[in-house]
Amino acid sequence: MKKRSILILIPFFLTGLITLSAESRRSEIDVRKLDIGLGWAQNSVNTPIFRKNSVISDEQFQFVSYYDEEGYVVVAKRELTSNDWNVERTAFKGNVKDAHNSISLMLDGEGYLHLSWDHHNSPLKYTRSTQAHGLEFPEESPSMIGSNEKVVSYPEFYRFPDGDLLFAYREGGSGNGNLLLNRYDLESQTWSRIQTNLIDGQGLRNAYWQLCIDTNDTIHLSWVWRESPNVSSNHDMSYAKSIDGGVSWQKSDGSSYSLPINIENAEVIHIIPQGSNLINQTSITADSNGQPYIATYYRETEDAATQYHLFYYRNNEWFHSIATDRALESDFELEGIGSRSIPISRPQLLVNDTTPGQTQLYLIYRDEAHQNQVCLTQTNLDSLDWSTEVLYPEDMGRWEPSYDTYRWQTDKQLHLFLQSVGQGQAETLESIPPQKVSILECEL
Repeated sequence: MKKRSILILIPFFLTGLITLSAESRRSEIDVRKLDIGLGWAQNSVNTPIFRKNSVISDEQFQFVSYYDEEGYVVVAKRELTSNDWNVERTAFKGNVKDAHNSISLMLDGEGYLHLSWDHHNSPLKYTRSTQAHGLEFPEESPSMIGSNEKVVSYPEFYRFPDGDLLFAYREGGSGNGNLLLNRYDLESQTWSRIQTNLIDGQGLRNAYWQLCIDTNDTIHLSWVWRESPNVSSNHDMSYAKSIDGGVSWQKSDGSSYSLPINIENAEVIHIIPQGSNLINQTSITADSNGQPYIATYYRETEDAATQYHLFYYRNNEWFHSIATDRALESDFELEGIGSRSIPISRPQLLVNDTTPGQTQLYLIYRDEAHQNQVCLTQTNLDSLDWSTEVLYPEDMGRWEPSYDTYRWQTDKQLHLFLQSVGQGQAETLESIPPQKVSILECEL
């Protein structure tokens, strides 16, 4: 394994475009930090990686959501050409003492904002803005479909290239749940059920997934299995894709799945035993050719440190690369029930193949071994010679990265949701006052 170095970039102002420089081996990064308001910070409910999405935009506007110090859902909006935010507190509240109960939002193809919040094995909460690009919402809808909406966790929105939306969530509990999919039709402005039980835990386990929709309209889905509420029971990495909007599903070689997918027929792309510090709900993306990439972290052997790992598909075969070289003395044990206070965050994975013949990979994460700063690990796919640097040199507590997927997809600008937060073990809180919510713009 090649040695990786950490380059710490100098601090910068809160607003305004500035240039960060490091050693000559690193090209310059333009970074801009835009503050929005103060948000709840006694746990990580504003910053878990499974927020889909915390921040989202279209060609004209960008929207952000978060809980304020009293647990109200706040939605903020700005024109992309402006640094000024219009910040509105909604009438909606969430149980912010449970870090699972994050807010997810999305813009449909006509500019309406869809919002879902406050879920952990609880009834669905959903609403849509009354006007395109507006910050006014009616009372929450009594349902989206009307069935399988009583025990909801992890609501996630995704946008199809035609402007329709996909909504994914878990029905059931940890270690005993199923994955459901709904689709929003832009023309009729209605939701319909695509899958009631796409991945079946068979009453014994559940899948913790990560999902993306590529520019070719293919849905990519990967997941780990969990056998019990204890996070240490996570195991194996599996994969599926759909080329017809989620109706039928295939393995990576194009062969068809018999639905629902379960542990007997799932394609396992990498065997990872239980007790391997394998985390759930990480990151999946695809390049312009529809080739999938998956990032996670786990420990390969008992005497090795937990590392970030990459899986990618090429020439009808899955490949694997270790992206970091974390020291054994900084390792930890991933186990327990409920939200965990973990020294490293789950990673976000981005791919840039706009330059012909080159595919650049970026991992964004936080590591306590580097003072809980925002780290960037990158490589070219041809070399897989990973190098690491600090992207934002402030202690972010137990922050995890989420970003504006539309901005990256359209112009390869990274807009990160940024807030320093605490997180105790299980659902315990830390005595932390409200912290600034910001967007960190980076041109990689």
